[in-house]
Amino acid sequence: MRYTILTLFPGLIRPWLSESLLKKAQERGLIQVEVVDLRAYGLGRHRTVDDTPYGGGAGMVIRPDVAVAALETVLPADEVILLSPAGEPFTQRVAEELARRDHLVLLSGRYEGFDARVEAFVTRSLSIGDYVLMGGEVAALAVLEATARLIPGVIGDPESHRRDSFVRGLLDHPHYTRPPEFRGLRVPEVLLSGNHPEVDRWRRREALRKTLAVRPELVREARLGPLEVAWLAEIDREG
Repeated sequence: MRYTILTLFPGLIRPWLSESLLKKAQERGLIQVEVVDLRAYGLGRHRTVDDTPYGGGAGMVIRPDVAVAALETVLPADEVILLSPAGEPFTQRVAEELARRDHLVLLSGRYEGFDARVEAFVTRSLSIGDYVLMGGEVAALAVLEATARLIPGVIGDPESHRRDSFVRGLLDHPHYTRPPEFRGLRVPEVLLSGNHPEVDRWRRREALRKTLAVRPELVREARLGPLEVAWLAEIDREG
């Protein structure tokens, strides 16, 4: 998989790529990440990239000629993605779809964002949540991490992401490690039992319980089996 991230602040991106699994994935040739400085395509002696908005108002807007000039140097690509709070929600299902592509271009804005005409040159716009950041770099890294971890070999144990939150429409189950007791809080006995079918059953039920408590709207849309539907009724009765 090849990623290209266009940003005014490459220094925000590069340190993230030099640690942990992303670093190892690059070293092993599983992913390639190129960071392109939008300012290199700025205008004039001062490399100007933005201007005041037509119609007045606060803030500055990134010029379309600058953004598209940079964009055209990294094409072709399977997807050109504009990171924006006004985009469609970035979900696990979208991550799974994008992870099957060969080349993703991630366009990260700043200030008041890009001139709206830039949208004519992208394939989709994605939002990582209903809030506003200072720029698109964090969102671009979120898309990078969420998709790269789905590429075979990036994560050591493929089973780990098959049980992730949202993969089956539910949140992940609680996780525990040593010590078995900490300040009066004990690990559930079933996890210490060695009975793997019962452990799996407990995890599925607790994932359902957690989702119902924290994100009930996900339960309504989840792909539940007959056993989980029965558990749901029991959990409701338990309060």
